[in-house]
Amino acid sequence: MAERTTTTGPLIGADELSAMAPQVTILDVRWRLAGPPGMDLYRAGHLPGAVFCDLDHDLAGPPGAGGRHPLPEPADFQRAMRRLGVSGGRPVVVHDDGDATAAARAWWTLRYFGHRDVRVLDGGLRAWTEAGLPVTADEPRVTPGDFTARPGGMPVLDADQAGALARDGVLLDARAAERYRGETEPVDPVAGHIPGAVSAPTSENVDPAGRFHRPEFLRERFISLGAVPGVPVGAYCGSGVTAAHQVLALELAGVPAALYAGSWSHWITDPDRPTATG
Repeated sequence: MAERTTTTGPLIGADELSAMAPQVTILDVRWRLAGPPGMDLYRAGHLPGAVFCDLDHDLAGPPGAGGRHPLPEPADFQRAMRRLGVSGGRPVVVHDDGDATAAARAWWTLRYFGHRDVRVLDGGLRAWTEAGLPVTADEPRVTPGDFTARPGGMPVLDADQAGALARDGVLLDARAAERYRGETEPVDPVAGHIPGAVSAPTSENVDPAGRFHRPEFLRERFISLGAVPGVPVGAYCGSGVTAAHQVLALELAGVPAALYAGSWSHWITDPDRPTATG
C-alpha cells in the first residue's frame, strides 16, 4: 500500500518513520484488555529503538472511583515518560500492533500533558512489517528524558459536562454497538450508555488493515452522527482508551472534541446518574 501520511498531522507512515527513526522517541503501546501482556509481545519483537510503554501503569492512574483507566497524576506521568526517554523537545511516535486503539491513548495523554510533537504510526507494527522494515528483540539502552507534564493541553469532560453534552451537543460512544445498546457488557458491572449519547464504534474509523480512513471519509462519517460545525463534540467509551482513538479520528476530520476520561466505568460509580439501553 502506498505511503499516505506525513508529518503535517497526527499520523506518520512506516517509511517516513523509518527515515527519521534516530531522531524520534518510539513508544510501543501494545495492549489487550484481556491480555496477553504487552511486554511479552514487545520482547518477542519490536521496532528498533522502541521502548515499551505500559498503558495500565504509564498512561493511567490506579483503577477505582475515577474509573478503570483514570488520568495519571502529573508527577506520576512525568516520571514514567522520563523513564521511557521522552523529552519535551524531541518528537515522539507511538504505536501498537493494529488499529491504534492503545496508541491513541498514548498520543492523547502526551498531548494532554503538554507534549507538542506526538504522532501515531498509522497501521502500527503490522504496517511496519508489511513495508519490509526490520524488527528486533534487542532492548535499547534508554537515556532518561526531560519531559515536564503540564496538564490542560487537550479538552476534557467531567461526568456532569458529559451528561450535559449528550443533551445539548454531541457525545459519541466509542464502544461496540452491542455494548452501547446494553446487550452485553464484558467488563463493567452495569450495561448501557449515557442517555442521549450517540453510538459511534471506533472500528469504523479504520480500514481492514487498521489504518485510519482519509479525512474526507471521517468528516462525512462524523457529520452523519451530528458532529457539524458549531456543535460541541465529546467522546467516551468504557474507560477512556478507545475514546482517545475517537478524538484522534475527529482531529483528522477537523473536528475538535473533548474526552470524558473516566468514561462509562466512572459514570456508573454514582447510582444517581441515569443510564439507558437500546
